[in-house]
Amino acid sequence: ELEAMKARLADMEKEAAKLKEMQDKAQKEAGIAPGGPSVDAAAKEEADSRSVYVGNVDYSCTPEELQMHFQSCGTVNRVTILTDKMGNPKGFAYIEFLEADAVTNACLLDGSELRNRAIKVSPKRTNVPGMK
Repeated sequence: ELEAMKARLADMEKEAAKLKEMQDKAQKEAGIAPGGPSVDAAAKEEADSRSVYVGNVDYSCTPEELQMHFQSCGTVNRVTILTDKMGNPKGFAYIEFLEADAVTNACLLDGSELRNRAIKVSPKRTNVPGMK
């Protein structure tokens, strides 16, 4: 009985190795580097270094208005206005720029007015899991 269990365990390990090999092959074909999360984290951190947090954004403000407001700082790649479960805006946004030096220019707009509200602009921080 013990020998039969050992044989089943060996078969399961072989099958797991085969599945891992197939998954790595599929990721290569799809253009995703095997072990993707670490590569993904580096790209995310690099994008965060080119982004700013914009607080006290008017709830009816559109991404186009934010893009126009920050157009003088540099080329805007993406404007993200976060929403709650019901689709209502939360009152802040993230703006990603093409160049990293645009972040310093954008921080100069801290306290400027957009829709009669003084907005808060600061560099986006990268979340560090487990840090309290």
